[in-house]
Amino acid sequence: MNITPLIASGVIDLHEINPAEMSPGEFTALVCHGVAEGNARVVVVDSLNGYLQAMPQERFLPLEIHQLLSYLNQRGVLTILVMAQHGLVGAVESPIDLSYLSDAVVLLRFFEAQGKVRKAISVVKKRIGAHEDTIRELQLGSQGMLVGDPLTDFQGIMSGIPTYLGSQPMIKASRDDTGG
Repeated sequence: MNITPLIASGVIDLHEINPAEMSPGEFTALVCHGVAEGNARVVVVDSLNGYLQAMPQERFLPLEIHQLLSYLNQRGVLTILVMAQHGLVGAVESPIDLSYLSDAVVLLRFFEAQGKVRKAISVVKKRIGAHEDTIRELQLGSQGMLVGDPLTDFQGIMSGIPTYLGSQPMIKASRDDTGG
C-alpha cells in the first residue's frame, strides 16, 4: 500500500523515532500532542521493543505505558502496540506483560508445516465479550491479508513446533506471492 499520498495530505502522521535520541517522556508528549492538536484517532507504536530499550530502568516501563494508554483511551483513541517476542520458534518470551496493558491481544506466530515457514494468528485476550479462540493460518501478500480456516489438524502451533494430526489443506499461495 502506498501511503505517501496519505502522509502528504495529512491523513497519516508518521514519525520514525530513534529511542536512543528521544526519551520515553518526550515520546509520550509527542503522542499526546498528536492526539490533542492533530485529532489523531488511531496511534500505532511499532515497536514497543524500542520503547523498552529507551527506558533506563525497565521496571517503570509498564507504568509509563499504562499512563499513556489511559490518556489515549480517555480520548477515544484506538492504540495498537506491536511487540516482537524473543524467540521465533519454540519457547517465546515477552519482555513485558501486555495482558496488563491491553484490552485485546492478538498473537502472530511462526510455525513450520509442509516444508515451509508459515504464520498463525490467534486472539489470546479480549477484555469484553467472547472472542474467536481458534488458531488460523495467516498470509500477507500482494492480495492483502488472508486468514484460513481453523488449524484443527495441528497441535502445538503456538509452540512453533506443531504436530500434524490430519489432512487439512493449508492456504494456497497465489502465483504473484513469493513469500508474503
